[in-house]
Amino acid sequence: MAEQITVYTTGPACARCTLTKNVMTSKGIAFVEVNIRDDEAARTYVVEDLGYTEAPVVVITDEDHWSGFRPDHIDRIAKRAILPSDATREARSPAR
Repeated sequence: MAEQITVYTTGPACARCTLTKNVMTSKGIAFVEVNIRDDEAARTYVVEDLGYTEAPVVVITDEDHWSGFRPDHIDRIAKRAILPSDATREARSPAR
């Protein structure tokens, strides 16, 4: 079962939010964006349940999440997100 990645943002004025989304998109990472200024339940989840006070907040699973622009974490999840077509291409590679 594929993970659904959620990026909680504070809207287009948030530079770190925009950078996080742009880098994730450039690496082929699919995500759902939720603006916590427009969604009170999401804001409560991020602030009260997860304990974050800065955006963006990226949630991979209940145990895997972070706040702020974190290219190290984005790279980590990009490496896990090998598409089936990529895996097939790698398996057929003559170097293997």
